[in-house]
Amino acid sequence: MPPPRKIDLLPPEFRRELQEELRESGFADYEGIAERLNFRLEGAGLELRIQKSAIHAFGSEYKEFVKIQEESSDWAKQWLGEVGMEDQAQRHNVLFQMLTSLAFKSMKAQALKGDGEIDPKELHFIGKMMKDLMSSSGLVQAMQEKERKAQSAKLDAAVESGEVTEDFRQKAREIMGFA
Repeated sequence: MPPPRKIDLLPPEFRRELQEELRESGFADYEGIAERLNFRLEGAGLELRIQKSAIHAFGSEYKEFVKIQEESSDWAKQWLGEVGMEDQAQRHNVLFQMLTSLAFKSMKAQALKGDGEIDPKELHFIGKMMKDLMSSSGLVQAMQEKERKAQSAKLDAAVESGEVTEDFRQKAREIMGFA
């Protein structure tokens, strides 16, 4: 088993700083990044030193990772039609109201013509459209609830780890609408 790469021996806070510096530099200036990183390591009393070539190898891997993240994020935004889930839920509600009005008008027209009977086929198609729309709306609402729970869990974890205060968590929940 080969020894671990020196980059992998970096404490987490130094690794995060390195990743941030790589992004900010546009994945360039590896020599300067190595000098600054080694200066910080020395200042922290650590004997670990990282060469420019190791940072370059890590930077290449990390650049590919960032690229994949950005592409998947762009795809997700495009897939959602670049609107928030709240907007989508509101559209479902409007569509449901429109469909309900259409169903009422259709049933009224059917009842007023001829013998007052409503064609079961017409009622079936309207009912199916309403059912499909309600199911779709339920999915959107379920996804919204899942996202709210995930955000709430992140806030709880941040309070537990000491990253944020309880007051901040409460204010964030109020702002996000799930206090």
